[in-house]
Amino acid sequence: MSIPQADELGRELAKLDRDDLERMVRGLLTNGVALSFHGKRTAMEIARRVRPRVTRREAKLHVGPAADQARNLLIEGENLQAMVTLYKYRGEVDLILTDPPYNTGQYFRYNDRWDSDPNDPELGTLVAKEDGSRHTKWIKAMMPRLQVMKLMLKPSGVIAVCIDDNELYHLGMMMDEVFGEENRLGIINWQKAYSPKNDAKTVSKTTEYVLVYAKDKSRSRTGRVDFDRGSIKNLDSDPNGDWIPSDPTARQHRKDTAYAIQSPVTGNLHYPNGEYRFDGLLPEARSHWVNFTKAEAKAYLAEWGSPYVEKDLGDGRGKALVIKGSGVTLENYDPSNDPAVIKAAERALARRNAGNWPSLYFRDDKSRRPGHGRPRLKTYVDRIKEGKVPTTFWDEDQYGAPVDIGSVTWPHAESGHTDLAKRELDQVVGRDHGFDTVKPLRLLKKIIQIWCPDGGLVMDPYAGSGSTGHAVLEMNAEQDAARRFILIEQGAPENGDKYARTLTWKRLRNAVTGERPNNAKAEPLGGGFEYRLLTKTIDAKTVLSMQRNELIDIVLTSHWENQRRSAPNLSVFDNADYQYLIGTDDDGEGYFLIWDNGGPVGSLDLDTYKTVVTEGKRAGVKTPYHVYARYETFQSPNVRFWKIPDRILAHLGLNENDEFNNPEGAE
Repeated sequence: MSIPQADELGRELAKLDRDDLERMVRGLLTNGVALSFHGKRTAMEIARRVRPRVTRREAKLHVGPAADQARNLLIEGENLQAMVTLYKYRGEVDLILTDPPYNTGQYFRYNDRWDSDPNDPELGTLVAKEDGSRHTKWIKAMMPRLQVMKLMLKPSGVIAVCIDDNELYHLGMMMDEVFGEENRLGIINWQKAYSPKNDAKTVSKTTEYVLVYAKDKSRSRTGRVDFDRGSIKNLDSDPNGDWIPSDPTARQHRKDTAYAIQSPVTGNLHYPNGEYRFDGLLPEARSHWVNFTKAEAKAYLAEWGSPYVEKDLGDGRGKALVIKGSGVTLENYDPSNDPAVIKAAERALARRNAGNWPSLYFRDDKSRRPGHGRPRLKTYVDRIKEGKVPTTFWDEDQYGAPVDIGSVTWPHAESGHTDLAKRELDQVVGRDHGFDTVKPLRLLKKIIQIWCPDGGLVMDPYAGSGSTGHAVLEMNAEQDAARRFILIEQGAPENGDKYARTLTWKRLRNAVTGERPNNAKAEPLGGGFEYRLLTKTIDAKTVLSMQRNELIDIVLTSHWENQRRSAPNLSVFDNADYQYLIGTDDDGEGYFLIWDNGGPVGSLDLDTYKTVVTEGKRAGVKTPYHVYARYETFQSPNVRFWKIPDRILAHLGLNENDEFNNPEGAE
């Protein structure tokens, strides 16, 4: 360590109080390793200094029926401030799935004022790759956010953070420090590209990572990746039980394993990327066979009644597997006139009719002609058990007992790739979005499937294009599940591009409704979401000076009760005929606001109570009636009274002195 570095370290240590020093020493004695960076103490304290904010409901941007709007949230604003404002969800989130800006010099922005005032909502300037302090800035931005993300999780909750190699090691050390190395569930290595870049100067980067940690590993549950139950077959009366047809190809060209296979039924040649029918149109060389060796493929094919041999067809691929005695060539060949193919077809169809087909079989074509389709592999359900175990390379078709995930690889066939992700986004919102850092739905759905229960809550503090919300909606539609989401996005407002109300909103809206560019339509996923905007910081004075409409938004967005803290948001009553009724909860109980800018109508007295009862009966809402007001001079067993501003502040994590009443969050 140089003298200047030692001096800087000494100054940082001098700032620490006794508790901080004890915590540091305890960490060193326990783990032997600690992450140290300039400004660490400030970064560790920032989350406690962030103020909750007023949230304004943007009714024109809500999507779906009122009940569905209440289930999901899209919040426009700075994510640290948004998470602090979402106090009602502390300790209630099942899965945080997020993709923070990578520190590549293109996307990450840092506001130097955060060090002195974390309540400043601005994103700050772009951090260039040449900035010598770029890693420190990235860590200082992430540390307080990871701390609050931990507070948002249930005791059994899990966090999955996408990252590339620029900050992989720093993120890992932060996650170890915030969540504990003992709570690390896995480091997922997913294949973002299916072919190497030929212009790479060193190693072509085709993978990125997902770091997965539990809040408490002893309480978390790692599930299995579900397979499509509708794909389970036993068309051949296989005595080994039900099986699933799997595609034995992967989209990456490898010459030796991109060979042709001659069908024992039609005599046509099947390449990994398509069928060749001797019409001169050879399938593109962009896929290869996986999940079996060439010797295994040869043995599988021979089980159809005819021996196979290898033959060089002059197609620039590996040697083809063809029926022995066949005169197959790429030109001037008609398999229907080949005696070897005619005999092979007779044997193959007889073998098919006998049942219990070989592991490599040929499915029916679109005209339902037996064995005239593409090759498929049989994968037995009892070997997969209740689902795929997320522990091994995902191209394999055998799965053992579930163990810790550890460090594993998810290829693009299982998790998608960036090209697919961009195409998914293009199809939903059009090609003019200019957003390049999107993640594939397949990857996100796989993570959600493993670590979020069917009725769980998913949060994404860096929502970007809204992929996480889209994945939740799609899974709900596919599985008849009831997962919910909270998305937070600030976008780039300094460029006039507020992703939340443009790209993010549009993608989610189109996913819900089925709308597509150029007036096209797709199958609606259903559901809905509520749109909120963070505005000014909140305290008692702010609450008491609010107009009625502002206060309605605060009540609807902040209310929670101990026994039902994670329940969906209150649904709003937009009927202007009601003087006090503003919404209902998911049990149908009514919520009322008696407020006229803090004036005399801000009291629950006999007269206002009569109006509450009249409106409640007319709207058909249930008792108890939940009444927000400044004062209570009349009491009824049918009413639960919520005092303004005290209860509102408490629901935002503040006490009557505007101090944080529980900075550590709900445990």
